[in-house]
Amino acid sequence: MGISGCSAAPPGRRFSGRSLRDFMLVSPVFVRELVTAPRRSKHFVARATYVSALLMLTGTAWLVLAGSQTIRNVGDLARFGTILFQILAPLQLTLSLFFAALFTASSVAQEKDRRTLILLLMTDLSNFELVVGKLMASMLNVLVLLLSALPLFMALVLLGGVEPSQVLAVYGITILGVLAAGSLGSTLALWREKTFQTLALTVLLLTAWIATWEVVGRLAAEEKIWGLAAADWSVACSPWRAVLSATRPTATASQFLPGGIAPHWLFVPLAVVMIVLLNTVAVIKVRLWNPSREVRRRQRARGAGDVSGEMEARPVSPAARPAGPHRQVWDYPVLWREVRTWAYGRKTLAIRLGYLCLAGLALAAAGGFGPLVVVNQTIVAIPLFLLSLFLVNAQAVTSVCTERDAKTLDLLLVTDLSPGEFVFGKLGGVFYNTKEMVLLPLLFCLVLWGRGDMLGENVFYLVVGLLVMNFFVAVLGVHCGLVHPNSRVAVATSMGTVFFLFVGIATCMRIMVAFSGSFGYQLAPFLAFMLGGGVALYVSLGARNASTAIFWAAFTCPFLTFWAITSFLQHYTLGPFLVASATYIFTTLTMLVPAISEFDVASGRATEG
Repeated sequence: MGISGCSAAPPGRRFSGRSLRDFMLVSPVFVRELVTAPRRSKHFVARATYVSALLMLTGTAWLVLAGSQTIRNVGDLARFGTILFQILAPLQLTLSLFFAALFTASSVAQEKDRRTLILLLMTDLSNFELVVGKLMASMLNVLVLLLSALPLFMALVLLGGVEPSQVLAVYGITILGVLAAGSLGSTLALWREKTFQTLALTVLLLTAWIATWEVVGRLAAEEKIWGLAAADWSVACSPWRAVLSATRPTATASQFLPGGIAPHWLFVPLAVVMIVLLNTVAVIKVRLWNPSREVRRRQRARGAGDVSGEMEARPVSPAARPAGPHRQVWDYPVLWREVRTWAYGRKTLAIRLGYLCLAGLALAAAGGFGPLVVVNQTIVAIPLFLLSLFLVNAQAVTSVCTERDAKTLDLLLVTDLSPGEFVFGKLGGVFYNTKEMVLLPLLFCLVLWGRGDMLGENVFYLVVGLLVMNFFVAVLGVHCGLVHPNSRVAVATSMGTVFFLFVGIATCMRIMVAFSGSFGYQLAPFLAFMLGGGVALYVSLGARNASTAIFWAAFTCPFLTFWAITSFLQHYTLGPFLVASATYIFTTLTMLVPAISEFDVASGRATEG
């Protein structure tokens, strides 16, 4: 039998596009990503980096334990495995939820900004193939990373204290939570027109999702809702609470539900319902939301002026133009546009309203108003502060990426605008458009001071530190928007840097507290972790315009941050405040100075050399 015998199908038996698609998984959009993703080197680098980071974290925790305590028997080893599992599982869930929502939202938003989504709508793809295919293509990297870390989690079973069923439960909850977060980001991106609206709404709703059930689980634990305890409802409806429940040893877990079902398994059907509902809405509405009303309005306007079937450009004399008031443009046009126009859409009012609602609940809980009273103020303070920083950073990076995708950045680069006018105009617009996100956390600190929960000295440190971090994340967003020509990469790098920064700090503090001992023994175990953070920060900040200042900022920032954390845990305040403030001010200047002095290189208008 020759090879030529099966080289071609008989005439009339060839598969058409529609017939071939029947053999494809989900959608051609997903199949394309499935086929092309392994061809990229970063696909393998990401998997290796993620698993290596988890292994490094495991080794760091072991060295911390061995340096501070004596391991005498198998029970000590089992307790180490349990604590490590309780650290790694929530960490993986947090990373997966954030990046699933971010990747899907930014991927669809980039298609809309570049007007390529309209081209997809013109093909014969069905609504289901378009929505679900784009969702799965955007989430492929996240799902691959989860599967690559599964052997490491199963290896924890060998230490004792962790059962295989717990690992499978954690992975099932994490994957369903990731699909729900990705569906949320995809649906919002298909609905909203502006990238900032998409990112801000996604972050707000994710935060509200987790925070709402945290409040239910902490403040109404003894109440019954439809025959089920409020604490069990919080586990059933929150992926964070469900993972924490699954990581607890069976002997000390909360009471089982009737039938011997653990509460965290209730998250599975609720997550499935959420995924189906979100994607059903997106499938039904995708061609009603897109093209947007603005695009359709322009098309109708052009169609009304078409006489012979061709688009005509009709000159309009000044006398024929309707008379009306003219707005006076400021001497700084970039700042004027950011402040005096709806550059990011009128729906940003809904974002501000949503943030005000969350901040109002946090202020009520901190101030002791009504039933929302919490004992530990950090439960509401830290999420509010982090949410504010994420929104400021999202506004900053999208303020530049939107200009690039709309091709208006090229027009600005050929004007006589100075680099300072552009950069400081964007930063001024960022702080004006996010003034609620900057001021309300400061008001929160004053509320704590007024209640006597914090000393005036500590409030001063906290207020100044928040101002420094707000300026840092804003400059970081503008910096990433300028140096990365791809908007999706710029958004992921900017928001990912902020996310990893705080997640890394929280993880280090969690390990230090879990394996308490002399902090002098913890410098060596965390050394590799800090070096890895320095390399990652250097790659993030110096992707295209590396400099000596960025090098020193990237590698000294993790070490000085570690010193500030250890000093703070030892109840020092002035030293950590001065060191942390100086560190992040210097890091901010290493990005701000090149953005102004080497603006042509940073923005792509000129090349080095």
